Amino acid sequence: MVFWVSSPVVSTSSMGKYMNVAKPSPTHAGNPELVSLGLRIRQLRQNFGFSQEAFADEIGIDRSYVGGIERGEHNFSMINLLKIASALKIPASKLLEEAKL
Repeated sequence: MVFWVSSPVVSTSSMGKYMNVAKPSPTHAGNPELVSLGLRIRQLRQNFGFSQEAFADEIGIDRSYVGGIERGEHNFSMINLLKIASALKIPASKLLEEAKL
């Protein structure tokens, strides 16, 4: 069963429990611009000393979705870009510039 939140999420059964797993964008995963932006986000997150899980909690986005952003798998929304930039203490425009976009 597929649910649509802000991104496609697939519900899978594992040992009787249900978990949501963010799926990569079938159209945009691996896009060079998304990969470049994701790498820069990962670099800055690590420079701040955030684990991926702590960063996800800070910005209110699921950890697996943050991982997908960092791998360039998600064509994420402007509001999520603003949340990420704010947590990294950088204007979104500067984040895009640093990713060479």
